[in-house]
Amino acid sequence: MRLETLAIHAGGESDRETGALTPPIHLATTFKHGPAGERIAGYEYQRESNPTNERLRAAIAALEGGEAALTFASGMAAVTTLLESLPSGARLLLPDDCYSGVRMLATEFLPERGIAVQRLDMADLAAVRSACAGGVDLIWAETPSNPLMKVTDIAALAALAHEHGALLVCDNTFASPVLQQPLALGADIVMHSTTKYFGGHSDVLGGALAFKHDDEFCKRIAHRLHITGAVLAPFSAWLTLRGCRSLPARMAMHCANARKVAEFLAAQPQVERVNYPGLPSHPGHELAARQMRDFGGMLSVQFRGGRETALAVAGKLRLFTNATSLGGCESLVEHRGSTEGPHTTTPQNLLRISVGLEHADDLIADLAQALREA
Repeated sequence: MRLETLAIHAGGESDRETGALTPPIHLATTFKHGPAGERIAGYEYQRESNPTNERLRAAIAALEGGEAALTFASGMAAVTTLLESLPSGARLLLPDDCYSGVRMLATEFLPERGIAVQRLDMADLAAVRSACAGGVDLIWAETPSNPLMKVTDIAALAALAHEHGALLVCDNTFASPVLQQPLALGADIVMHSTTKYFGGHSDVLGGALAFKHDDEFCKRIAHRLHITGAVLAPFSAWLTLRGCRSLPARMAMHCANARKVAEFLAAQPQVERVNYPGLPSHPGHELAARQMRDFGGMLSVQFRGGRETALAVAGKLRLFTNATSLGGCESLVEHRGSTEGPHTTTPQNLLRISVGLEHADDLIADLAQALREA
């Protein structure tokens, strides 16, 4: 079954009781059981499991080609639950360019649990191999990366990880399973902030992990989720499941619009660099073309005039909204260096752009007037 069809039907079976085509929302926090705790219908308490969440988990596992999936209250809840399931003394390799929340987790909290973290450029496979020689338990990949849009060779990283007895986890948020399926390329676990493209409408928070194998590590993470309670609410699960149905169609338009926006920006004299893997000038273009079906709706642009020019352009935009997050219908722009705070590693001349579903000509016109007036 092709992915477009799978997105419509995975987890979307009609309701057995009523025949309703739209999956119902089960809001119950507790479920009837027998006098000795016998589970009559397989459920006991919402924190452990819930029918609406089960539908979403089945859909995400199917879309990523995995044996199992877990859903969480946010993307960071998924990341934290996974990484805190590593044993004390574990060693983690992290990309030099990655989501700031993951970077802060690794800097501020994982060392308290005895987990050692080394950051490096994941595109430099020789450096990764050298780092693995010192012992490694998990390699974290983020491709394309946030916000520099670096592209990582997932298959090569998987081979290196497995050669050293480690797991490869890939943050697939920017690409979504529509554009990239890391499990098929050798990754062991895929992470999503489902807040972004899965939800697709900037109105639902969530996270997910998809597992190549329903193994003991998967079960350990599921147990930690149950006990620590970072669960996804049923209504959030229902909204995200609804988003799955339109995900392939939305991603096609995000990609088409982003390509036009990137090409326009790359031709502007005020622009130093456009970070978009769909441009032939991007250093990861050929790799992205091999491991992705399309190049995504995210890009970042760096200006010759530095921070002042970046902020001036952002301030003159009328159609793009200055806001964090990404993956919604509306186009967003963000000066990541400001929102990430004093410990940011993002260049100060950079704006991150989430290209939405508006007409591309309107988006380009807005950028053109902002560049003229900045």
